[in-house]
Amino acid sequence: MLFIALSSAYLFRSAWRPPEGEPDPAPWLPLWRPRILWLNTAVILASSITLEAARRLLKREKFLAFNRWISVTGILGLGFLTGQFIAWRQFVGQGIYMRSNPHGSYFYLLTSLHALHLLGGLVALFYVAIRGLTFNFGARQSAAVQATSIYWHFMDALWVFLFVLLFFWR
Repeated sequence: MLFIALSSAYLFRSAWRPPEGEPDPAPWLPLWRPRILWLNTAVILASSITLEAARRLLKREKFLAFNRWISVTGILGLGFLTGQFIAWRQFVGQGIYMRSNPHGSYFYLLTSLHALHLLGGLVALFYVAIRGLTFNFGARQSAAVQATSIYWHFMDALWVFLFVLLFFWR
């Protein structure tokens, strides 16, 4: 719901124009797309593939392979967060800050909230990975993997939505 509300506010603000003859106190300026965000999109989509592979391997009781793929998913998640940090640094290097213009403000707000939620997903991945190392795969473990998978795939889809919204929506 938070992302829906913020996306609605973003769309409203991006379309808003001051009354004719009045200056815009905070003009909407387009943002340049750092290449790292394209790489990040590929990384987060790859993480969904590796998580799905891990989930399917767990169903087939291939526990060592599950452990490998769940670990790869976590590494890709950390890579995504690192890429986000790099993108933020690139924006700062261009003089785009939270208060520079409304578009930049929404970029920082939406991507920071997404990163925070993804960090929560990494905690869940870490939990199931640790449980996987003990080869303790009961119904509870399987449910944890399933819940983590749903959450992680949602974070991936949310990132694609945010990327399109922030850089391609007109």
